[in-house]
Parts: sequence; structure tokens; C-alpha cells
Amino acid sequence: MAEAVTDTASGPREAPSRRTQLGFVAAVFGMFMAILDIQIVASSLNEIQAGVSASADEISWVQTSYLIAEIIMIPLSGMLTRILSTRVAFVVSCLGFTLASLGCAMANSIESLIVLRAIQGFMGGAMIPIAYAISFSVFPRRMMGSVQAVMGLVATLAPSVGPTVGGYITEFASWHWLFLANAVPGVLVSLAVWRLLDIDRPDRRALRHLDLIGLALLALFLGTLEFSLEEGPGDDWFASRTILIAAFVCALASLGFFWRTLRHRHPIVDLRAFANLNFAVGAWLGFVVGIGLYGLVYLLPLFLGNVRGYSALQIGEVMIVTGVAMFLTAPLVGRASDKVDLRVLLLLGMTLTGIGTIMNANLTAEAGFDAFFWPQVVRGVGLVMCLIPTSRIAFGTLPPSEVGNASGLFNVMRNLGGAVGLALLDTIRDWREDYHWNQLIPAIDSGREVVNAAQAQYQQLLAATGDPQTASLGMLSRTLLEQAMVMAYNDIFLWLGMLYLLVAPLILLLKRPAHA
Repeated sequence: MAEAVTDTASGPREAPSRRTQLGFVAAVFGMFMAILDIQIVASSLNEIQAGVSASADEISWVQTSYLIAEIIMIPLSGMLTRILSTRVAFVVSCLGFTLASLGCAMANSIESLIVLRAIQGFMGGAMIPIAYAISFSVFPRRMMGSVQAVMGLVATLAPSVGPTVGGYITEFASWHWLFLANAVPGVLVSLAVWRLLDIDRPDRRALRHLDLIGLALLALFLGTLEFSLEEGPGDDWFASRTILIAAFVCALASLGFFWRTLRHRHPIVDLRAFANLNFAVGAWLGFVVGIGLYGLVYLLPLFLGNVRGYSALQIGEVMIVTGVAMFLTAPLVGRASDKVDLRVLLLLGMTLTGIGTIMNANLTAEAGFDAFFWPQVVRGVGLVMCLIPTSRIAFGTLPPSEVGNASGLFNVMRNLGGAVGLALLDTIRDWREDYHWNQLIPAIDSGREVVNAAQAQYQQLLAATGDPQTASLGMLSRTLLEQAMVMAYNDIFLWLGMLYLLVAPLILLLKRPAHA
């Protein structure tokens, strides 16, 4: 029989049984796998590209296909749990994710790998919001501090350590093990959830009201939006005919989806959760957190790889600092969230994330582990202090019957924040790099003593070449390009940090969430 987990409109009053708690731990581990696989390939794309004989343009789809499919599935999770039950929906998703992972490991072409990564992202996407929904359905409000500490740690730690884990696996095994590593944990998580987490019953009647038109519009809307955001920076946005068509389809599909959802008696995604002020504000704060969470994980490997020429393993060794800081901080923040006003915690988290990001706004071309250590510590602590209060603010005033659907909306907002953030960061980086390059070019003036000294030094080093003067000018140009890149990254770190500091005071407009 399904365990009764709710006895009031505000959630359960008693702690769940040990059996249910173990099932919840298994579900959280499944969620960790799904989030980890977004970024686990980030530091190993060169090896994967060589393994499947892909072009530079094609290999980016190994990540893009996963993200597009995942973001389509996330808001559908509430519907799946109603039709199949929480246990069945999670197990089907986890087994599908595991099988798709095995397929990715055996893929011998870029086309098959992209399709299997899309299936992997689609199936894994459901595990993330279902795990959140389980936490608010089975635990009483008085335990939410510790529970959300675990959820927040997983949601922030997984993307942060993804490149590190991927770098180590690729360095000591092969890229195939990035996907094979999911096999045994995926089966164990599925078995554990099936045996331990029988908490509700399916509602087959919901299947008769399934809005297929709304489902198609949702898939078109989110799919083309994610595609445009992922591919836009590299294709010069609307200068590309493909991006222009995708954006047009996205606009039409979004209008159709919202019109259909707001008028249909049984919408594919229920947007009424946004009528709750705390959820609406919490979801938008989750969007801002997503910009930093995914944007910073993207920026650091890019700088270390492009400017410093670090290998996947070296990048992972630098980025592990954030993960360690989160791991050590999450239990303390979870306990504090039961005793301290959540708005104060969130304000402090936003401030620390902003300060930690601005701390990296004075990088040089020689910046390495030392330059990133303390900023990562501050950011890691800040991100944990952002995510735990944000989810409690968003879900804390909703009845359990609405948490499943709201969890999908919340996670979509955070992932969209990441997608928008990555697109903006790429665009800003290219724009500022061109700007600084144009500002630095006049510095190569033969009348300046420092330029003549540098050129003479380069000519001496390149004396064995046929034309040392031309070669020395090439080296000067590369030095200026490197400086322009570093200055562009500094601009991004400064502006991203300022975004958090400017958003932080808005938190004080929220009503104080009630503690148990």
C-alpha cells in the first residue's frame, strides 16, 4: 500500500518512515546523476570529437541536444507523476536514462550520439523535479532545513564538479566511461525507488484529459528557445537564417502555448502556481541563480582552456574548490535556514555570490589556481545560501498537491536562467573581446620604446625563421589578442557580480516565510 504522507493542506506533520527516507536518498542520487551529466562532457569534448569523427560545429550538439530535451521534459514531470504515480514515473525515467547512457557509450557516429544524448536528457529531466516534489510531499516543514540542504547541495554541486569528474574519467579511462559510469548506479537507484518509495497512486483519468496540442506547443516553444539560446552566439544571432526561423517558431509556439494553457480545462502545465507571490518571486530568483550557477561553471573552463591552455584534468583540479566549499557549507546553511529568516540568508547568499564573482574581475594571462581559490570559496558558499532558501521560499507556501507541478516550473526557470546566461556570456565575451582588441591595436606603434624593445626581443627569439621581423609582429598580435581576451573575461566577471548585487535588495520585498 502507498504510505500516507500528507494529512493536512500544508504537508505531513510526522517524519516519514526510515523506508521512505532511504527511497528519497535514492531519488536524490538519481537527480544528482541527471544534473551531473549536463556538464560531465564539458572538459572532454575534444576526446569525444576525435572518437566519433565529428566536426567542431557538430560536437557542441553533444551538450545542446541533452539540454533541449531535458528542458522539454522538466515541466511535464507533474503530469507524469499524476498519470503513472511518483514511483513509476521516477523508475521509468531512471531506467530510460540508464539505457540511453549505455547507448551513448556504444555510439560510433556523431549522429547516433546526438540522438542518444537527447533521449538521455529527456528521460533524466524528469528525475530532477520529481525528487524536489518528493521532498516537500514526505517531509514535514520542520525538517525542511536539513532536507533542502541536501537538495541544494546536489543541485549546485553536480554542475560544479561535472567538468572535474569528466576530466578525471577521460584522463584515466576513456570518454566512453563518462556514460558507462551511469549503468550500475542507475539500476540500483531504480530498484531502491521501486521497493522503498510507494507514496501515492496513479490517476489514470488524467490520461484521458492529456492535451496533445498543448504538449506539442510546449515542446516547440522550449525546444526552439533553447536551440536559439545555445546556437545564437556562435551564429551571430539573427544574421543566421536558421536562428531567425527558430526564433520565429519559438515566438508563435509560445503565444499558442500560453493561450492554450490559460484556456484549457486540463492544461499540460498548470501555470496557476505563479499566482502565489512567494513561488513567483522564488522562481524568478531561481532564474537569476541559474545564470550564475551554470554561467560560472562555463566561464572558468573556458578561461583556463583558451587563455592558460590547461588540460581537462588541470581544469578539474581548479574547479573542485567550488564543490568542496559547497559540500562543507550546505549542512550549516540547512540548519541555519530553520532558525534564521530565509530572506536574510538569501540576501547574504546573493551578496556573497556577487562579491566572489567580482573578486575575479582583475585576472591576468598568468592567473591560475591561486587566483581562483578564494573567489571560488566565496561563490560556493554564496550559491548554497542562494539555492536552499530560494526553493523553500518558492515551495514553502504551496499545498502538497501543487508541489509536483510547481517543481517542474521552478526547475525550468533555473535551467532557462542558465541557458539565457550562457548565451549572453558568449555574446558579451565576443563583443568585449572585439572592443578591447580595437582599443589595443593603436598600442603597436613603432615610435614607442616599449614596442620596439618587445619586437627586438621577439626577433632575437625568432632569428632562425626566414623573416624574423614579420614573425615578431605576429607574436605581438597574439599577445594583444590574449590581453583582449583576458580583459573581456574581467568585464564579464564584473558585470555578472554586479547583477547579483543589484538583485539582492529586491529580496526584502518578499513576505517573511513562516517556519514550522
